[in-house]
Formats: sequence, structure tokens, C-alpha cells
Amino acid sequence: MDLKKPNINVVHPNNLLTKELKGLDKFNTKIAVAITKRIGTMWSAYLFCLLTFVSLPAVLTQAFSLNIFPQWMVSVSLIALVTWIAQTFLQLVLLPIIMVGQNVIQKQQDAKVETDHITLTYMANLQEQQMIELKNQTTELKNLVKILDGLKKK
Repeated sequence: MDLKKPNINVVHPNNLLTKELKGLDKFNTKIAVAITKRIGTMWSAYLFCLLTFVSLPAVLTQAFSLNIFPQWMVSVSLIALVTWIAQTFLQLVLLPIIMVGQNVIQKQQDAKVETDHITLTYMANLQEQQMIELKNQTTELKNLVKILDGLKKK
């Protein structure tokens, strides 16, 4: 028996979700998963960190009356842009998209867990059958030994 041969009881993870998405649902799912995978990286964290530092000079100027920064760094238009990106776009748009992507990925994980459970159940049942067969073989071997011992005595 070829152990690497596909088994009908083991489903490949790519085939776990049997419900085929169509139209807008398929498009939305692809976009949400793509954005989730790209935003959920350290590079995005670094980019967002840099974005927060853009408005830091304006905050320091207002908080400590420091006038050491160039005027363009503390201008109201730059601060308004950074605020809009951070508070409006990132929070109101990007976070729901990421949640949708996480839900899709979680459904895939749930399907994989179910498949793993089915596979493990199959393997456990197979092992029980093997143990019963081994017990039967042991019993038969003991009977054969008794017969052989009887033949040796004669």
C-alpha cells in the first residue's frame, strides 16, 4: 500500500469550504482576505507608526510651545490629513474589512479542524479494527501452537 497515495477520507485544505461563492460575495471575500493578509504585517505596523510620527511635531509644538519644527510640519492641513487617515480611513474603513477577512480565514480554519477530526476518527477506527484483527490472529496462533504441541507429543 502506497502511504503517499491520496485517501478518500482525507480532504485537502484547499477543498474544505464546499460552498462556492459567486458574484459580489466572491469579490468581497477576495478583497477582504487580501487586505487582511497585507495589513496584518509588521510592515503595515511600521508604516502606521511613521504616519503617527508625522503629526508628532504639531502635538509637541502645541503641548510645549516649541517652535523648533518647520512650519509645514505643524500646519493645520497636514495635521488634518493625518487625522483623517488615522481616525477616519483606518478606523472606519480598514478595520471592518480586516474583520471580514478574519472571519473568512476563521471559516477556513474551522473547516480544517472538522476535516482533521474526521481524519483522526477514521484513523482511530482503523486502529481499533487492527487491534481486533491482531487479537484474532493471536488467538489463532495460540490454537495452532496447541495443535502443533499435540502433534509433537504423538
